[in-house]
Amino acid sequence: MFERLKSLFAPRARATARSGLAPGVRLYAVGDVHGQDDLLGLMLARLRDDALAAPAGTRCTLIMLGDYIDRGLGSARVIERLSTLSDLPFDVRFLKGNHEEAMLDFLADPAAGALWVQYGGGETLAGYGVKPPAAQAGPQAWQDAHAALTGALPAHHRAFLEGLEPFVVEGPYMFVHAGVDPAKPLAEQNEHDFYWIREKFLHSTRRFEYVVVHGHTPEQGHHQDERRIGIDTGAYLTGVLTAVRLEGDDVTFLQSRRGER
Repeated sequence: MFERLKSLFAPRARATARSGLAPGVRLYAVGDVHGQDDLLGLMLARLRDDALAAPAGTRCTLIMLGDYIDRGLGSARVIERLSTLSDLPFDVRFLKGNHEEAMLDFLADPAAGALWVQYGGGETLAGYGVKPPAAQAGPQAWQDAHAALTGALPAHHRAFLEGLEPFVVEGPYMFVHAGVDPAKPLAEQNEHDFYWIREKFLHSTRRFEYVVVHGHTPEQGHHQDERRIGIDTGAYLTGVLTAVRLEGDDVTFLQSRRGER
């Protein structure tokens, strides 16, 4: 990954990174879904209508910022929806969040389950028909849950999870789940920070070569400044899922709310 980062964040690329999106390019990003399949369905319908109304020839891309699962009982339905998307007027890129990383850790090692359920993994297990062990359950309980999830998880769900990207760069924007480490040049970042960083990134005043578009940390409404655009509005708690539309120099926020049609 380091070679990819170095090539993307070479001085030649940095020189034009803040010049704005090229004409005819429209980007969307959607924040943390956390099993709220109803809100996701509403949002995708809204973005589809918005993209269809774009000027002819506009290249539209949707970047999903990760944390599709956990905390909400619709996690399996969310993965099914995202992994089978078709007939959309935009390309879709899927980023990995810390919750997907935790689930993949459990799929690789049953011992990781006790930590995963602390982050809301129990709801994801339940969504796949697996009874979550108690947090203090012994190794055998986690091995049994691992076997049950492995048997219940459709192959295309696992392929979707294993194919998630760590970040996307488009024009003046870097899309990543949690943020970046302000103590390191972008070319020296690591995936752990992309998925897990919080206060160190949020409280820094360092301005990177790219505006960082992220989720991970719930904020009231949304956050926008010259450094970052944060669009996690705590959908599993608030019933509000937030997206951002980026076109030229324009930044527009869109939301889906529980109870809408």
